[in-house]
Amino acid sequence: MEIRFNQNNILQTLLRQSDLAIKEVAENFDALTVREYFSMLCEFIALAPLTSDAIEAISNLNGDEEANQCFVTMKNVLRGLGYQKLSPVIDAFLNAIKNGNTKYAADCAKNISNDLNRLHKRIMTAIKTDQSGDFTNVQKMDDCTFGKQILRIVLQQLDNENVTRKLQILAIDDSPVVLKTISSTLSNHYNVFTLTDPLLAEKLLQEITPELFLLDYKMPRLSGFDLVPIIRNFPEHSDPPIIFLTSHGTSDTVSSAAMLGACDFIVKPFQGNILREKIAQHIVRKKLF
Repeated sequence: MEIRFNQNNILQTLLRQSDLAIKEVAENFDALTVREYFSMLCEFIALAPLTSDAIEAISNLNGDEEANQCFVTMKNVLRGLGYQKLSPVIDAFLNAIKNGNTKYAADCAKNISNDLNRLHKRIMTAIKTDQSGDFTNVQKMDDCTFGKQILRIVLQQLDNENVTRKLQILAIDDSPVVLKTISSTLSNHYNVFTLTDPLLAEKLLQEITPELFLLDYKMPRLSGFDLVPIIRNFPEHSDPPIIFLTSHGTSDTVSSAAMLGACDFIVKPFQGNILREKIAQHIVRKKLF
């Protein structure tokens, strides 16, 4: 059975990750095809656990040439994916081990492991958007015309599609009535996701990448304030604007929201035109700056 991949979905998700410079890769490797880029993704997925084992072995001074080579390979794969931040940390780790600086090596090892785990999780989340087949069977992409296209051209096509696609908004409020109002007010112009249970937010954020968040200031189990660090803990969610929905538009509330990094607040009950204007203002500002 021929397996085809919805590569648009995967690439779109990866393109929204600020430290994964796919466009820069496409410019530096002008003839790189989509299939070749996906092959590197597969290699990273296979190599990530081996690198973790190599980190442990070298940290315990049980490493060998094979473990060192694992790091060299991982550096090259990360470079090919457009993820450069770990290269100097890997070099520092190997030098620290060589010079007997075990404490510094342990710190480097922890940073490498954490970064690799985060990147692996984000790539696997992107892959989950593809419902058409098994990503690990990337060799079957030989028959897929899209897979043979130059990565740079495909990214340009996706940029053009991105101009017309509906931006995603996540609204979290324990009131179904408020969420229904938000959805009916915004759904013509935005792709609106809603949650009444804030405890489910972390799981949902592994599957979607909103351009803006609407958070209820006061909820029974987790407040909007509690949600902010959870949201910002995801590298891909570190930047989108956050607007608080509150029944208490006091100066203390506004000040607390600003300290947490929220860009604005809307007092409930609100009119639809106010909600639309506030959201348009902050999404446009994000695009400009």
